[in-house]
Amino acid sequence: MTIAETLAERIAAVTFESLPPDAVHWAKVAILDTVGCILAGANEPCAQIIGRQATIGTTGGDCLVFGHDRRVGPLEAALINGTAAHALDYDDCSDTLGGHPSAPILPALFALAETRGSNGRDFIAAYVTGWEAETRIARGINFHHYEKGWHPTATIGVFGAAAACARLMGLPPEQIARALALAATFSSGIKANFGTMTKPLHVGHAARNGLLAALLASDDFTARADAFEHKQGFLNVFNGAGNYDADRITDGWGDPWDIVSPGLAIKQYPCCGSTHPAIDAMLMLVREHDLKPSQVARIEAQTHARRLAHTNRPDPQSELDAKFSVQYCLARALVSRQIGIEHFEVESYRDPAIRSLLPRILATPQAAVDVDLSLHFGADVQVTLTDGRVLTRHVPRPLGRGPEVPLPSDLLEMKFINCAQRTLPAGSSHALLSTLRGIEGINNIRGLTNAMAPQDREAAE
Repeated sequence: MTIAETLAERIAAVTFESLPPDAVHWAKVAILDTVGCILAGANEPCAQIIGRQATIGTTGGDCLVFGHDRRVGPLEAALINGTAAHALDYDDCSDTLGGHPSAPILPALFALAETRGSNGRDFIAAYVTGWEAETRIARGINFHHYEKGWHPTATIGVFGAAAACARLMGLPPEQIARALALAATFSSGIKANFGTMTKPLHVGHAARNGLLAALLASDDFTARADAFEHKQGFLNVFNGAGNYDADRITDGWGDPWDIVSPGLAIKQYPCCGSTHPAIDAMLMLVREHDLKPSQVARIEAQTHARRLAHTNRPDPQSELDAKFSVQYCLARALVSRQIGIEHFEVESYRDPAIRSLLPRILATPQAAVDVDLSLHFGADVQVTLTDGRVLTRHVPRPLGRGPEVPLPSDLLEMKFINCAQRTLPAGSSHALLSTLRGIEGINNIRGLTNAMAPQDREAAE
């Protein structure tokens, strides 16, 4: 069988009952966190522009634009909510994917589930299936794919969206394979556009296209079964001969489920995840030594070269640019003693206190490390004080970056409420949190999405 056909057989076989409890647990955590991120991003300019332009000439639909009293068609909802999901760069991460696994899957899945009246158990099973599909493909092509300049959240995430939607629809393996082949054609997204509105658009595009791939396949639209391994297929075109391992894509499905190990990574801060270990280290030093900007002569941060490539931005020139500037994030951690959504809004990057610190911050790559992926997520921060003292802190992996360092439940819930309240009233945000905690018991996802609108809400079933 081809790669698409092999994956399709496995995708078709997943049920809620076949999932281990820990996979269900982490799926619920991810769904909760992603819904919060979509609501927080719903009013961001990128999501607003997409919402206007993608629906020109259309009238109504069945699917909610999260955080708004507006319903559109499923493809438009996946595009708009997918863009919102990644608008703040606050959504979850995967070490295997080298990106954000849930943002391209869940907006597509919610749109489809609304049109089909799907229940919570089937929704969870489809979501875990999508995660597994995209991370299996990632195992075969990363990190060459990432370093070449592709944006894996989008280029690989489209397969996760297609697989999840195909599973929720109960498509047979033949049609699932076609959906994956179509997704291979729809795959796109380049890292050159990081730090602009186009990065979250990549994700919205992947969500829409993954859903479209599944819908087309369900209607017997044709595509090649060997779209991955063909000489002009996905693997050779995107990575090039000799730069992928096809066996790693098909080996080990669900053993263990990737959402469990290496697992889900939840972000504490609404900025590029590659800045997070340095932020953790800086905040530890700030709080431990009660540091003030006037005491600091110099800050040196070392992160992995792969991560520094897109975070070495000593002079950020926009809010989005600041999200990818490790220098800005370190300065903000020192000045504000925390990092929140508000620190990437209203030209916060122009804050005089921040601008005065930036010339004192140097970002360099860590010394070469071996191929152990766990070493790619650490940082070393050294602070030289004006009195000559030198303070150092090493963070091997930021808090929340995987099940071995999970974000505590109270911090996860605090993050969700902070995000949700950017579009929903406080009472509604807390009620939605409670409903999401029990998503496996929901009889119709439409009841859940109704609770994500400021008005026209119904109690989730």
